[in-house]
Amino acid sequence: MSVQTRIVADDEAEIRLDRWFRRHFPGLAQSAIQKMCRTGQIRVSGKRVDASTRLNAGEEVRIPPLPAPKDLPERETVAVSEREAKDLHKLILYRDDHVIVLNKPHGIAVQGGPGITRSLDHMLDAFRFGHHERPRLVHRLDRDTSGVLLIARGASAASRLAAAFRDRDAEKTYWAIVAGLPIPMKGRIDAPLAKLPGARGERTRVAEYGEDEATYAITDYETLDHAGRKISWLGLYPVTGRTHQLRVHCAAIGSPIIGDGKYGDKSAHPDGFDPRLHLHARGIRIAHPAGGILSVQAPLSEHMDATFRRLGFIIPAEEQPHRT
Repeated sequence: MSVQTRIVADDEAEIRLDRWFRRHFPGLAQSAIQKMCRTGQIRVSGKRVDASTRLNAGEEVRIPPLPAPKDLPERETVAVSEREAKDLHKLILYRDDHVIVLNKPHGIAVQGGPGITRSLDHMLDAFRFGHHERPRLVHRLDRDTSGVLLIARGASAASRLAAAFRDRDAEKTYWAIVAGLPIPMKGRIDAPLAKLPGARGERTRVAEYGEDEATYAITDYETLDHAGRKISWLGLYPVTGRTHQLRVHCAAIGSPIIGDGKYGDKSAHPDGFDPRLHLHARGIRIAHPAGGILSVQAPLSEHMDATFRRLGFIIPAEEQPHRT
């Protein structure tokens, strides 16, 4: 393995450097991370750091050669057939020389992890379109969340897009179908989050301010429509981007997202509704690497579209992608 540089994703902000490494390289020992920090092999945005350093979104982490593959699972690429490439290309909502925007389907993992051998990250070579640089992820969506996903076409574009996320020069809109009717119907959820220790798989919980592992998390929301007091359609506008933030925040106000088997209670699984997660990254407005503002919206996934129609919610037509 040669020296790599990876950009800290929006939802990885404020985690410790050693935990970031263990997330991406699960076989890497704590002692190895500390040694590489002491010797300056690991650097963040060009600077020497301690293993306990907390990361900011958009920072660049220098990754030196690591232990052999038999000891350390690494990110791998996956061969993509011509037919698979054509199917992947159908996901494209917008493309130029700097950015590709996809409408990620429900159920496809963005990055690898335990038990995941095929993800969009594995297959990014399918989106080269003749570029010498491999495309790069600049943010993530949960496997069960559909919608807008940005890909940078090279290091320079990735750095600029990551800076836009870091500087909050990006406006993200999510749609969710949730249980109940939030009261108030419009507001701000200001609830810090922390990882749930010992949980099987990645889980997040609401934390108290001042906890060692707590990171601040803020979501603005509004009720766009509702079917009585049983089910509502929310617009969610995350100010921060923590792991599972929207799912945990909706559950925290008593309106878990329909189909959420991780954070939802019984009310999140009403009879007769599709059991899949009803969370969709509807749109994004972000500073374009070459200047101006890029705005892209994604049509609903098939199962969410069916739920909207069943409930009589009127789905506005998505705007055409545009840069101003």
